[in-house]
Amino acid sequence: MPIVTHLPVNTGRREGDHREPEAETAIGCPLTAIRCQRALSLPAPTVILSASEGSWYMPIVTHLPLNTSRREGAASVTVGQRDSGTAGSQKPEADSFYLLSPIFYFLNSIVYLLICSIIINVIIILYRRFIMKETYSRTKSVWQRMNKKEREAVMDYGEKYKAFLDTARTERLAAAEIIRQAEEKGFKPVYDMKSLKPGDKVYWNQKGKSVILAVIGQEPVHEGIKIVGSHIDSPRLDLKANPVHEQEGVVYFRTHYYGGIKKYQWPTIPLALIGVIYTRDGKKVEINVGMQEGDPIFYVSDLLIHMAQDQMKKPLAEGITGEQLQAIAWTNAEGKAKPKEVFMKWLKDTYGIEEEDFATAELELVPATKSRDVGFDRSLIASYGQDDRVCSYANLEAILHAKPGVKTQAALLTDKEEIGSYGNTGMESSYFVKFVMKLLALQGQDSILDFYETMENSEMLSADVNSCLDPMFPEVSEKDNASFMGYGINLTKYGGARGKAGSNDANAEFLQKIRTIFNEAGVCWQIGELGKVDQGGGGTIAFMMADWGAEVVDCGTAMLSMHSPYDLLSKADAYETYLAYKAFFESK
Repeated sequence: MPIVTHLPVNTGRREGDHREPEAETAIGCPLTAIRCQRALSLPAPTVILSASEGSWYMPIVTHLPLNTSRREGAASVTVGQRDSGTAGSQKPEADSFYLLSPIFYFLNSIVYLLICSIIINVIIILYRRFIMKETYSRTKSVWQRMNKKEREAVMDYGEKYKAFLDTARTERLAAAEIIRQAEEKGFKPVYDMKSLKPGDKVYWNQKGKSVILAVIGQEPVHEGIKIVGSHIDSPRLDLKANPVHEQEGVVYFRTHYYGGIKKYQWPTIPLALIGVIYTRDGKKVEINVGMQEGDPIFYVSDLLIHMAQDQMKKPLAEGITGEQLQAIAWTNAEGKAKPKEVFMKWLKDTYGIEEEDFATAELELVPATKSRDVGFDRSLIASYGQDDRVCSYANLEAILHAKPGVKTQAALLTDKEEIGSYGNTGMESSYFVKFVMKLLALQGQDSILDFYETMENSEMLSADVNSCLDPMFPEVSEKDNASFMGYGINLTKYGGARGKAGSNDANAEFLQKIRTIFNEAGVCWQIGELGKVDQGGGGTIAFMMADWGAEVVDCGTAMLSMHSPYDLLSKADAYETYLAYKAFFESK
């Protein structure tokens, strides 16, 4: 930019010296000087200094207070002249210069803009080449693209995530932990609010099993919501309504498995019993046995290898039947009393529970093994319930730490996804609709049309896990379209099965927008399908939200051994999942 400065000029001269006053420094651009003199209305006289020969400088306009006193008859000072001559004799040349100055200034500006453009593009290229993280790659893992600080952040995140996994073993415990953390960050029940303003933090508790957290944006809710939707239920063994029975001196809990499981994986592992049961007088009793050090566990037995010749000939799906998934609860007998009688007396004395009370219980058997690091490098996590608590924890962390945005942000953490999202705590129910309409009503818009318009203006990441290529079972995946462990969060354009049956199938425009958000935020991501075309298949809550008009794409962590009692995933992928959801919340 031109620089305007005021410098004193030494105009002293010897007696008889008739030369014009001249500045001691000669640096500048006549064109720029004239332009600045006009713009700033500098008082005369002004000396325009020119660049010294053989040098290159930025233009400088110097407003010089000159001593123009002369002896009688001396020539007057002419701006820009350093040799003899009168002002009158220079006037035509000066007028010509003033006429050409706009053209010169325009050309000078064009050159200046071109140089700036070149410099900016060079900086961008250098930034992308040497500083900006490579966000999409099928040849470099996330670890290869991380610096030391990022690696440390991944490991720190992994420790917090493991603590959440060991605390939130069931959907009830997960909902309670989510609300506890949200309230610590200032979230309040939406049903207690009288109005909403930008920055307000509210939550909805759906029967202690599903939770919605929202941060109100600068724009009205009607202009659309940024939604990340995950689920907090996981495959497990539920106790039947009449679970207690004795067989050959062993007291068992009869169970009914919940969600898609490989039944043969559940025998011979430690199980914890968690849930609630109501007594006849209406007292709520909470049960949590097996997760703490020193607690007893529960156990489903299997046939010893020495006697399993017939069992081993069966298909895996038939090796263990659903009715054989019975957990050992008690074997002690006293005197003439049988084990079941002794057990029921113990339950009455300890918890105040009678056999009839099991009809009003929600008790779940879940793996009691705590989360652990895997490998010497501790880069992986093995744990129960990572489908879908890896996405749910990332969702929670993102909504708690994202900067409030232009759009309202909503973290949806729902129940019943593993069995089709049915029931009044699943996404097929109306609680999410009620929540959005409550937000709208608090801002003066309460019609069903307002709800549908809001959803049409909304965008959602369906935050659920996906499979990744397992080197031990490569035949079920098509490598070029499979996700890889440790390569970032996974985008899934469509799910469903076979011919995309039951799929949301996100459009290209929305995928482009999400890709841009991730790239600009430095989030490592990949894209992959759930197995070969005629091999895999699965669904999420994506199509339900799309039914209301929202833009939706499946976006979650890739993992191995999904739906097993001990899932496996990369800490780097879990961390990138958090970064992805946070970037989405903060985007416009």
